[in-house]
Amino acid sequence: MSVESNKGKVIIFSAPSGAGKTSIVQLLLKKLTTLAFSISACTRDKRDNETNEVDYYFLTLDSFKKKISNSSFIEWEEVYKDQYYGTLKSEVYRIWNNNQQVIFDVDVKGGIALKNYFGENALSIFIEPPSIEELKNRLVKRGSEDVKSLNKRISKAKLELTFKEKFDAIIVNKTLNNAFNDAEILVQNFLNKK
Repeated sequence: MSVESNKGKVIIFSAPSGAGKTSIVQLLLKKLTTLAFSISACTRDKRDNETNEVDYYFLTLDSFKKKISNSSFIEWEEVYKDQYYGTLKSEVYRIWNNNQQVIFDVDVKGGIALKNYFGENALSIFIEPPSIEELKNRLVKRGSEDVKSLNKRISKAKLELTFKEKFDAIIVNKTLNNAFNDAEILVQNFLNKK
């Protein structure tokens, strides 16, 4: 069975870093047991609070590039210089073989690529921050960025916001509770649709 021919559904969440997509995805996973998280592969360094094969498949640059040449990815992207992220075909099989639907937490370009790949079997949702200033505040509070990294993420966020219309739905995350409620309604309606 190929990924292309399987009629399983996928839910795609994308947003600029710090907009709240990961928090919304985590709440959905707690509430909806029919969903399973698609673990992305990446080449960036593991943060202290992260676990390999839970948060990401942390790969070396060489290993990632080998998987690219072996067509192991549905989509992949070099997000920053030598920092690759991608969705492994084997990860989607793992979830569908467990009779669950896939939920993705990916960057904006990855979200667009996944929507193009899965078409009607995908619901793509863009989580928008209330403002760039609020996004900057959230990233600072997270404490995982130095000044250079913070400026790079803000610059990237401004570009990513220009792609929001390519998604099936846009949710402005002013408060996490309201954004989660909106997301849950969209996801439930999509999953219940025949």
